[in-house]
Amino acid sequence: QVQLVESGGGLVQAGGSLRLSCAASGRTFSSYIMGWFRQAPGKEREFVAAIRASDSTKHADSVKGRFTISRDSAKNTVYLQMNSLKPEDTAVYYCAARLSTVVLPVTPQMYSYWGQGTQVTVSS
Repeated sequence: QVQLVESGGGLVQAGGSLRLSCAASGRTFSSYIMGWFRQAPGKEREFVAAIRASDSTKHADSVKGRFTISRDSAKNTVYLQMNSLKPEDTAVYYCAARLSTVVLPVTPQMYSYWGQGTQVTVSS
């Protein structure tokens, strides 16, 4: 069982930055792929980024060059650094985890554990 707790959301102006954190419980953090997803009102949950213990990453095309996922295994924490934020980035951001696989999964159905979500609002 893995428990995930996100933090770091808030209100920011377009062009600004935020860093989201996701603290994971458990002693086998290195066994899990960690991901970030987001869901805007009336839209489906969409993939943002994922990272495995080896630090290999994948980012959605919509955030490449602006967002960066990273992890600190000593702290059992994964981060999402978000720069050059746009109003269309407004959503609830969710942290997710699943046991490691060969391919970094990008669909919500492939993840087993979820945090409660943190709101990010970007004003124009």
